[in-house]
Amino acid sequence: MRQTPVYIICSPRPLVGKTLVARLLSEFLLLKNGTVAAFDVNLKEPSLLDFLPKVTETAEIDDTFGKMSLMDRLIIPDGIAKVIDLGFHAFDEFFQMTEEIGFVKEAARRGVAPIVLFVGDIDRVSARSYPNLQRQIPPGSLVTIENEYVVRGELPAAFAQGKILHIAALPNFLKTYVDRLSFSFTDYLRQEKDSSTELHQWIRHNYLRFRELELSMILQGS
Repeated sequence: MRQTPVYIICSPRPLVGKTLVARLLSEFLLLKNGTVAAFDVNLKEPSLLDFLPKVTETAEIDDTFGKMSLMDRLIIPDGIAKVIDLGFHAFDEFFQMTEEIGFVKEAARRGVAPIVLFVGDIDRVSARSYPNLQRQIPPGSLVTIENEYVVRGELPAAFAQGKILHIAALPNFLKTYVDRLSFSFTDYLRQEKDSSTELHQWIRHNYLRFRELELSMILQGS
């Protein structure tokens, strides 16, 4: 039976493009599958809920009820891909919780495949947090997002040991354009007839990388 993917986009640092990645992935899954269930665990706006309100709901892990409510939704092998936009403030609490309840093993038992997309940065907080993830998440399910807009130059060697998904930096005027709450990546692909534009190519490239990641996970689970 095909596994139900749960994508956890995370970083212990703010302003690294985490929500941008969550938006791209959610729109890709929505385009490909016709459905996606997204969860927004953030304090500050704009967040995933603001960009994709029709497929996103707010989740909180500040108390036991909130934690169990979210875990109950993530552990269901219903075939609907899940995307979690995990705010930096909740990073430590979330992964401490998943380790305590044995989320990774329980997910595997139920046919659910957690995939952690860690947005890399060059700071010490990120460097300290990554080894903790490596101890908890199987190597094939831990992917480092190399956001060129944030990491200018080479990605620190500690993050380069496993899978890496590179996202090219957009020029500032295009970044401002896609940061509008009304902007949709998929709608742009459908409406922009000139497929040679930089933004068109950028979106298609990222969608392709997500497709390649998805296929690698399918092969890994087969």
